[in-house]
Amino acid sequence: MRRSKIVRRNGKLWHTALVDRPLLVAFEGIDGAGKTTQARMLTAALQSVGLDVVQSKEPTDGVHGRIIRNSAVSGRLPIDRELQAFIDDRREHVETLIQPALDLGKIVILDRYYYSTIAYQGARGKDVTEIREAVQKFAPVPDVVFLIDIDPALGLSRIAESRGETPNQFETIETLKDVRAVFNTLTDPNIAAIDGSQSIEVVHELVLTQFIEGPLKRKRCAKEYGCDDPSHCTPGLTGQCEWLNLTSRLRANLLEGTPS
Repeated sequence: MRRSKIVRRNGKLWHTALVDRPLLVAFEGIDGAGKTTQARMLTAALQSVGLDVVQSKEPTDGVHGRIIRNSAVSGRLPIDRELQAFIDDRREHVETLIQPALDLGKIVILDRYYYSTIAYQGARGKDVTEIREAVQKFAPVPDVVFLIDIDPALGLSRIAESRGETPNQFETIETLKDVRAVFNTLTDPNIAAIDGSQSIEVVHELVLTQFIEGPLKRKRCAKEYGCDDPSHCTPGLTGQCEWLNLTSRLRANLLEGTPS
């Protein structure tokens, strides 16, 4: 058992070994993969069971993020300037939102993070190792990265048909092929690759299941090594295990189809 104390919250007793530990989740993949939809669905699912979640995106709507977004329409910036804009935008994002939320023990869910910089600017010829080293000097490493993989042709079809948008400068078929290739070279242990060609509901179920059995268990279970046997777990049997209670409610909501 982890060293912990028992506190009363909302009229119930909880083991607080991991109750307030933060979680950082990132959704990655090429344009049209479904990252925004899945980030929204995971946020809604976690909020439905009372978890404190902050959802955000990159590029942000800040000064540097707007420069990047404008370039998607007007024409991409020179590679060094583009990379610096992403780094500056992310640094501001970390300092003003991500790290403060994590310091408060919240769950932060991101629609794109520094893996996109590795892939998109790496696809333009920048050294991926140098990009990673530059961003990891200040950007916290996610507990889990859901890499949603799809064929670029399907991504462009979704952009044009489902979203009703014209692909921008970051979304040419050649660019997306190169970006996907870089994404698929990433082997970080926190990356969970998911086939994004499946239905929205199936992808959400895969995301939620991997989140429950991965980072949520590691940080919210009362036992250091995780819940190996709920039927013989004292906190679980007495209704005091945060992870087990959250798991039951999240899975029940999933079966009921809520939230959507």
